[in-house]
Amino acid sequence: MPAMTMIEAINLTLRKEMERDERVICLGEDIGKNGGVFRATDGLQDLFGEDRVVDTPIAESAIVGTAVGMAARGLRPVAEIQFFGFIYEAMDQMAAQAARIRFRSGGRIRVPLVIRAPYGGGVKTPELHSDSLEGLFLHSPGLKVVMPSSPYDAKGLLTAAIRNHDPVLFLEPLKLYRAFKQEVPEQDYIVEIGKANVLKEGEDLTIITWGQTVPLVSKVAAMWESKKNVSIEIIDLRTISPIDEETILSSVQKTGRALIVHEAVKTGGPGAEISALINEKALFHLSGPIIRVASFDTPYPIASVEDAWLPNEERINRGIQEVFAH
Repeated sequence: MPAMTMIEAINLTLRKEMERDERVICLGEDIGKNGGVFRATDGLQDLFGEDRVVDTPIAESAIVGTAVGMAARGLRPVAEIQFFGFIYEAMDQMAAQAARIRFRSGGRIRVPLVIRAPYGGGVKTPELHSDSLEGLFLHSPGLKVVMPSSPYDAKGLLTAAIRNHDPVLFLEPLKLYRAFKQEVPEQDYIVEIGKANVLKEGEDLTIITWGQTVPLVSKVAAMWESKKNVSIEIIDLRTISPIDEETILSSVQKTGRALIVHEAVKTGGPGAEISALINEKALFHLSGPIIRVASFDTPYPIASVEDAWLPNEERINRGIQEVFAH
């Protein structure tokens, strides 16, 4: 079983799915000859030609709008948005078209569309390149939002997304593209959309996180367990729409404490929805308040201060201390 980075796992998945199903088409800015800015589509145009790996103009609304039409007519497009901060241009096509067509048509028309985009900070990119904007799309019923944290999950989740009959926003953590390698089966497998992964079982605290913050949370939790004699359960949500309510509630009912860590800004972020879910369905199992560690409610900052703006070890440590203070 080969060891791969996340970007290698994504590239392999795209190739395998294009070989398996001739309806799968990739489109986006610089994805053809250049193989994409991060080389996610490297070599695919040579294998499948310009009709199936399409270099588009710099126009996100045109990319997604074209992909919606392709999907509605029976193809399975995978559209790449070069950086997730550019997604504003395509929000109408995503929320008002792709997410609603099945409902609006009474189930007659479906949109098997995947929109891929790298997101996340810690790599000192310019403004609008690192924003974690997944919270904007939780309010769009009909649109699935997937955020893997490992090469294995990236391959399995992207396979599931491409084969899904409805639109999926597939967000790839930029900082983790080449951060580590993991054994990834080359053969076919699927990681179920909407099913969280209990990375580590514990008894005293549940930490809920996803995407880019998963390795950081795992590191901090290991430090607490080795020094403080506590047992921490870590849930990698994987999918924030739909949210795996059963896994979250089962864990919190067991541990009695909850900490939510995410890179998106705090107000209106996915952590608020998860906190509301726990309050509605597991309130009397809690020993204290639910704590959120998130980015601050400002536009994404300049590179020199982004490490303090993002969730970091110090802020997660303070969050854990606050949870155990009650």
